[in-house]
Parts: sequence; structure tokens; C-alpha cells
Amino acid sequence: MDKFGKSQSVTRVEDTRFLMGQGRYVDDIAPAGALFAYYFRSPVAHATIKGLNTTEAAAAEGVHLVMTAETLAHEGITEGMSFATMKNRDGTAAAAPRRPFLAEERVRFVGEPVALIVADSLNQAKDAAELIEFDYEELPVHMELSPAGEPLHPQEAPNNRAFDWAIGDGEATHVALEKSHRVVRLEIGDNRIIVNSMEPRGCYAEVVDGRLHLAVNGQGVWGMQDELARVFAVDKETIRVTNPDVGGGFGMKGMPYPEYFTVPLAARLLNRPVRWIGERTESMLSDNAGRDLVTMAEMGFDKDGRITAYRVHNISNLGAYCSNFAQAIQSNLFARVLTGTYDIKTAYLRCEGILTNTTQVDAYRGAGRPEAIYVLERMMDRAARELDMDPFELRRLNFVKEFPYNTVTGETYDVGDFPRVLAHAERLADVPGFAARRSKSEEQGKLRGLGLCYYIESILGDPSEGVQIDFTEDGGALIYVGTQSNGQGHETVFAQFLSDQTGIPADRIRVIQGDSDLIAKGGGTGGSRSVTTQTNVTLTAVAKIVEGFTAFLADEMGVAAEDITFDDERFRAEGSNLTPTLLEGAQMAREAGRTDLLVWKVRDQLPARSFPNGAHLAEVEIDPETGQVTCDRYHVVDDFGNLINPMLAEGQVHGGVAQGLGQALTEHVVYDDQGQLLTATFMDYGMPRADVMPWVVFETEPVPSTANPMGMKGCGEAGTVGAMAAMGNAVQDALWARGIKQVDMPFTPQRVWEMLRNVAVAAE
Repeated sequence: MDKFGKSQSVTRVEDTRFLMGQGRYVDDIAPAGALFAYYFRSPVAHATIKGLNTTEAAAAEGVHLVMTAETLAHEGITEGMSFATMKNRDGTAAAAPRRPFLAEERVRFVGEPVALIVADSLNQAKDAAELIEFDYEELPVHMELSPAGEPLHPQEAPNNRAFDWAIGDGEATHVALEKSHRVVRLEIGDNRIIVNSMEPRGCYAEVVDGRLHLAVNGQGVWGMQDELARVFAVDKETIRVTNPDVGGGFGMKGMPYPEYFTVPLAARLLNRPVRWIGERTESMLSDNAGRDLVTMAEMGFDKDGRITAYRVHNISNLGAYCSNFAQAIQSNLFARVLTGTYDIKTAYLRCEGILTNTTQVDAYRGAGRPEAIYVLERMMDRAARELDMDPFELRRLNFVKEFPYNTVTGETYDVGDFPRVLAHAERLADVPGFAARRSKSEEQGKLRGLGLCYYIESILGDPSEGVQIDFTEDGGALIYVGTQSNGQGHETVFAQFLSDQTGIPADRIRVIQGDSDLIAKGGGTGGSRSVTTQTNVTLTAVAKIVEGFTAFLADEMGVAAEDITFDDERFRAEGSNLTPTLLEGAQMAREAGRTDLLVWKVRDQLPARSFPNGAHLAEVEIDPETGQVTCDRYHVVDDFGNLINPMLAEGQVHGGVAQGLGQALTEHVVYDDQGQLLTATFMDYGMPRADVMPWVVFETEPVPSTANPMGMKGCGEAGTVGAMAAMGNAVQDALWARGIKQVDMPFTPQRVWEMLRNVAVAAE
């Protein structure tokens, strides 16, 4: 048996079926004979609906149903999409504009679903959509990040500001800044991206024995089950939600969408299975986007370079409606790591959320934490330049050094050794050799820059989780988990972890996930929570299993229960020749009729969050003739605490860095002034490619967490949290000597070339 849990790299068992084309993705497993759904979407960004004639479409060949907002009303569907809201800084409630499943009275962004066509074939549904007569009167389009312009929701947000939230002591921060020896100011943008998961969003719905079944490629089933029950006004036990294999989520698939309600309604109305999968441009128009904010930051320093105060004001783009987590991301979640790894006693954060005629913005890998760290680490780099200090030394001077540490925004860092991690990164990246590498680049007519980001992340999501472990008749075990893999390798990790703790061979353990009928409650995936919460409750379950079998085996082994020990493989006791494994004990229990020992259900909760942190060092080379930025070297040293599987952790870091580099170098959503998406295909939207990625050198410097018994810290989002600022600071470092004092993502060749050209022209 392969031992696990001792920081061994074990290859992913699920990859075999994926690579052999045996993955079960939602569009592959739709029931035979399922009807096809297609959405007629708004062609304009803002308009009043004057008429919607679907008569010809409904009569078209193969069409079974054309659904509109009128259909929903006729069926008694009065609810809209739900979402979390904040409190404004004056104590009033944030705006909560209704978001319908299909457009009512107005359309507010290009791509908003207006009607659903269900037909025998996808082409028939598309042809029918062409027959819909959509009469509308265009309204002025609001695209600016400012509380002004034509209101999208006149009653709920007359000035287009959905919320105005704050945390911290504003007056104390103002006074501290006024008294500071030096104040550094920075305004910086964080560009909008489209998530573009490899598998687009999709679902199918069917009615089975009077119960509704929705299969959706999401990040958990229980929230969707609750929402369907709320909207359809039925008991949630009449609804089953499943997640099959999911080809990437990254936060974007972590919330409900209008399609996940209208497709099930169509299946109910027709009593036929109905399937839908987004096409790529359709996904770009309708998937929740990420980032998209502008931040103004001020940081005060004393004469020795210690931080005295930090004030931040961000303005974020919410899109046309408030999506599920949107209001919290650039406010509450941004605040979680506002002060990063630095000992800042006085800080204030103000956040405004603006509604615009664009697609909604919600969670994207890191969800608020990358945005906060990007601002903070760009600020630290700028401060080092203005204070004429080494950026490494400025950080060391201000690092938190005593733990536990309570931040001004209410987080408690349990452990950390930031100077040690940074020193490791300096050695790994050969920072002393950078000057020679820069000189060599200059000899070739290139510019070279070094960028540092020291990040910290606060693990999010429900700290509680459940597990069920069944011993099967064929001599194996099933483990039912409340998390949901989107490609992270959960089947490998959870089976191997249980194997390590129990001695059950990993190939005889099967992981069950993503089925509300089989698993009553779970937290899904998101916020880097999965491994810490699931292994924590698994440890609790194993302890209970061992305790239960110890009592049972005492008679079988002829010894007192207190004399029996379990060494993670076998039960042993002096004076007994029996040394049963757990599987052997389960068979003995089955033969004795002790079925109570064959199924174990346990729920547990982590006492606190963990805080992964680390240093990212990027080196870029820029060709001033073309503006081309090449990331030449990239080194990461992370403190993830104790690793279960270093190979999977490194893979998560590589993927996170790739998404961070993508945003920094190539990705950028562009709308015109009428709200039309100009980057709606891969011909126009710059996805990162292999030639953008350097080899990412990854090592760890663990400081075990005290927030869980394994000493682990989540790692799923850390790569992205650190990558953006490391790249931004590297590009800034390369261009600083040319007189360019401010750079904003994305660092595309055209943008960089224009910056260099503008400086050259100004100098003439």
C-alpha cells in the first residue's frame, strides 16, 4: 500500500479517465432524447422593452416551448435571483435591485437572457430564435465607474451606486497620515477579465419519479438546491442537484445563474429532459467576470520607514445587477487582507460598488484577496522608491513578527515567519545575481526588471464540513465528501488521506461527491477551503471509527479495549495473535451483524482560518522597440504549512500563476461606449498561452498552522494572489529608469510601447 499524508507526491488517479476521454461532463451525460435549450439574448446594453413577439418562433419546426418573463409570471414564479448585500457606511442597506431570470421591462446588458427556446435540435432552436421580434427603445448607456449617468435601476439605485461601505477608523487614519513623516500615494487599476473555464457553463434538467433533477457543472449542489426550492416554492427534498465532472470553475461557477432556473422550469412544463451548454461567445457575454476596480491608496511612514497609517478607497464595477457574492468581494473580502503581512495599527478602507451596463462581476480565483494584495504590494514597491529604500528591507522592517496577531480588520494570524520565507525566496531566485542579468539585457538593447510580491491569503467559506465513510461488502470503502472538485485532484487527495489514516489501500477507496441525494449538506469548493475542512472532519471520523472498532474487537481479540492500539494500519494488543486491519474488522463486524459499524457520518468545524503566505519574484525583459514583455524567470516560496501532496500543491501554484500572468500580460475585457463587448471571441480576447509562461520554480518554507490538526494552509488560490503584483512591480522596475512612474495591467506590447513612446516624445 502506498503511504500518504507524509508530504509525498502522488499522481492524480482521476487523470487516467480524463486523458482517455472517459470524463463525465454535463454535456456528455445528458439523457437520451433530451431537448435542446437556446437563449435569445439582448443585442443592446440598455433599453426599454416595447414588444416581444414569439408567435412565429413557437410555431417553428421542432420547437416545443418559447419561454419569456410572461411565462414565468404565468407559472407563479415571482422570485428573482438572490444575492448577499452589505450595509452602507451610514448604516443604511445597500441597493438590492431585482434580477429577473428573463428580462422584464428593460434589458441592462448585452447578453441578458430575454427568451428561452426549447426544440428537438440545437439548430432548430437557433433558427427559431431568429424569428423572435424584439422591439425596444434604447436608453443612454452607463459605462463609467462613477455614481452618475442614466440609472439602471431608478428606484433601488438612482445614482447607480449599489453600496458605499467602510471599515476601520477613518478619523484616526486621517490624523495619523497628517502626522506622518512621509505619505506615499498611488492610484491603480485592476483590469476586468473573463474567466473562460475550459468547460463552459451548462446543465440539464429532468423530472424523475415526480422529482426535479438538475445536473449542473458548479462548485457545489446544496446552495443550488436551496435556491430552486425557494424559487419554485417546493420542499427541497423534491429536488435533486448533482455536479458531474467539472472542467474548471475558479469562482465563476460557484453561484446560480438564470439558466439554472429556466432550464428546470422547461423540463417541468414539458415533462421532458432539457439540456443547455454555453457556446464560447455566449459564455463571454453572460458568465460573471472578475476584478474590474480602481483603487486610490495612501500610506504614511515615519522617518525610519515604518508604516504609520494606510488609507484605501476602491471603486468597483458590479455590472448590470448585483451577482451572488459581488457586493462582498471588493469590500468584506478585500478587507480580510487589507494590511497584508505588515504591522499596521491604523487603517481605513472605503468601498463603492457601481452598477454599469455590462455583464455582472463576481468571484474569480482569490475573490478580493488578490485585488487587495495587488494594491498593497504595488504601494510597498512605490514607497520603497520614494523613500529610497530597498524594497526587501522595507518589507522586512514592517513585517508582523509576533503571533498570534490581530489585524485592524479583525483577522487573527495564528502563525507565520515572513522574514524566513522571504530570505528563502531571495536565495532561490538569486536576487544578488540580478544586477548582472540586467546588465546583460541592456547589452542586448533590452530592459530588465525584478518584481517582488509578498502575499497573505485568508481562507474563506464554511469552516464546517461533513463526511460519511461506508465499508462495502466487496472489501472496500466509500468516502462521501461535502466539497466539490473542479479539477483540483480531490479524488486523489481524499482517498489517499483516508488511506494513510486507516491503512485501507487507496485503490479500494472511492470518493463520492456532488449529489444532494447522497450527501445531505456540504460547503462545496471555493476560498481554498476544501482540503483543510475535509481532512479535518475525516480525521474526526477516523478517530470515531477506531474507537468504535476498538470496543468491538476487544471481544474478538480476547483483550480489554484499553489494551488495543491502532497504528494507522492494524489493531494490535499484547496477548493477542489477531492483528486485524480496519477492512478485516469491518468484515468481522458484518459477519457479527454489527451493521452500525459499517456506516459512519460525522460533521466537524475548524476552530479558525489558516493564512497561507509567500513570496513571488518575477523577472521580466522588455523589448523597447516592440513593447513586448517576456517573463523570463519566476520563483515562488510559499508557506502552506504541512503539505499533503506537494505535487498537487505545486500544480495549483502553477495554475494560479498562469492566471495571474494572463491578467498581467494579455487579458483585458473591452467594451465600446454603447456597452458592446469587443473582446467576445478568442480572436479578440488575449488568453495566456504557453509562450507567455516561464518555468515556475516552486519551493516551500512551512510554518504549520494551528487552525487545524494537520497544520495545513489552503493553496488553491495563492498563485494568483501573488502573481499580479510581482509582475506589476517587475514591469515598473524595468520602465522606471525610462521615466515611466506608473504602469497598469495588462502590459500588452501596444500599451508598453505607447508608454515608452510617450515618454520619448515628451523628452524631445
